[in-house]
Amino acid sequence: MPSSPPKNQTSDIKNSGLKATLPRIKILEIFQRSVQRHMTAEDVYKALLGEGADIGLATVYRVLQQFEQAGLLSRNHFETGKAVYELNEGHHHDHLVCLNCGKVEEFYDAGIEERQHAIARERGFQLQEHSLALYASCLKPDCPNKLG
Repeated sequence: MPSSPPKNQTSDIKNSGLKATLPRIKILEIFQRSVQRHMTAEDVYKALLGEGADIGLATVYRVLQQFEQAGLLSRNHFETGKAVYELNEGHHHDHLVCLNCGKVEEFYDAGIEERQHAIARERGFQLQEHSLALYASCLKPDCPNKLG
């Protein structure tokens, strides 16, 4: 007998203005329990397949778009050109992206944030939103994500 969905996924979905359907609940669960914070639609689809969920790739794309519009997920486009989604946890952060393996690390730096606002003000703008991704090569000799 299938277990009932955890209350937090159902209420998170309903609070965003969406109906709590099984595909939406399953996809939100993937993001909430995955150690991988940044996932493409294909990553989500593979995770669902691994769990035996019968949810098609088109449905995954549609739900991800709905979640982004509802504010549950944030979308980024890194070097790969593919959309990458992460849970919107309400706090701003920036990203370091490895050019070798694609690993994404999040960081927050108050000095960088203030400098971006200052640059906008100096040029007559008021910053509303921004996204910063730094592309780099990992220098850690024992990096578990290195290819080859």
